[in-house]
Amino acid sequence: MISHDEKVVKPELLMLVLSKMLGRTIIRVDYQLKELQGGTIGHVRLVAGMVETSDGENLPYKIVWKTQKKFERYGDPDSWRREYDLYTSDFQKVFSDSFRCPECYHAEINDNEIQLWIEYIDGVSGLNLTPEMYERIAEELGRFQGNLYTERPNVFQNLSNLSKVEFSKNYYLRYRSWNVLYDYIRSDDCDIPKHLCKMLIDIDNNADEIFSRIEKLPIVLCHRDFWVSNIFFSDSKIVLIDWDTAGWGYMGEDIASFITDEADVCHMIEYYQKCIPAYYRGFSEYADVSHISDHCVYELILVMFGYRLVEWYKFAKSSEDKSMHLNTLQKIHGMRNI
Repeated sequence: MISHDEKVVKPELLMLVLSKMLGRTIIRVDYQLKELQGGTIGHVRLVAGMVETSDGENLPYKIVWKTQKKFERYGDPDSWRREYDLYTSDFQKVFSDSFRCPECYHAEINDNEIQLWIEYIDGVSGLNLTPEMYERIAEELGRFQGNLYTERPNVFQNLSNLSKVEFSKNYYLRYRSWNVLYDYIRSDDCDIPKHLCKMLIDIDNNADEIFSRIEKLPIVLCHRDFWVSNIFFSDSKIVLIDWDTAGWGYMGEDIASFITDEADVCHMIEYYQKCIPAYYRGFSEYADVSHISDHCVYELILVMFGYRLVEWYKFAKSSEDKSMHLNTLQKIHGMRNI
C-alpha cells in the first residue's frame, strides 16, 4: 500500500472515471491504493474497491492511476506528456483487437504533471512469457507496424509529439562520447572479456557503414520501450503499456529491445532465431519486405544496448548483476553469425 503522505483519490473524480469505465451511474465508491511502480518523476498505482450503482448493484473494480511529472529525456524533451497527447487523440484507432494499448478513461494535464486513468491489464508478463508467446508477440508487432507502414492512417497527421527517427542513433552517439565507458572497454583494466570488448569496438569503428545499412530499412511506428514488463499476454491478445517513448524509428528496433532489454538471458539466442522471422512474417502480410536481405537486428541490439550493458556491468552493485550483464553480452556475441 502507498504511504499516508501520497496523494489521495478525489471520490468525485473516481466516480466520474468509473462511471465511464463501467457504463453505469455510480453513487458510492470505496477504494484502496497499491503502488505498482515507483519513481521520482512518476507513479503508477492500482486503485481497487467496490462501487454502488444507481440501481443498487454492488460491483468490484480495478483501474490504474498514473501520474507523470515533467522531466526531460535526452533528445526527447516532450516525452513526459506523450501518453497524454496520444490518449487524447485518435491514437487508439490504429490498433487491432489482438494488439493494442490499454483503454484510457480519463486524462488531465495540470501545469507540469499529467494524470491518466487507464485500464488495468491482468495477464502474463515479464519473464513469465513463454517461447510461444514471444513468437506470437513478435508476429503481432510485425502485423501492427506493417499495417501502419502501408496504410499511414490520418491520425498521424495530427500527432506532433512523437520521438524522432534518429533517436536511437543519437542515444548511441551520446553513449559513445562518454569517456568513462569508451575508454574502459579499450583499457587493460577492463575485466570484460576481450572478445566482447572487440565486439563493441567493432561497432564503433564501423558505425557509419552500419547506420547506412540501418537507414535503408522501412521507417515504422516504434514503441521504443518494448521490453517484457511492458507487454501483457491477456486472453490470447497482446496489450502494450507505457507509450511515453513512442515515435518513428527503423524496422526491427522494437524487436531488438524485445530480445535484449532485461530479457530472459538463457533463451536470448532462441528468441533471436524465432522472433525475427515471426516479425517479418507478420509485417509481410501488409508490405513486401522480400528485398530486405539484411535485417540489422544484431547491429541494432549492439547500437541500442552495447554501451548500456557496459554501464550496467561497470556500476553493478552485486556479483549476480555483473554476471547477468556479462552473460547478456556473451549471448549477443553468439548471435553474430546467425
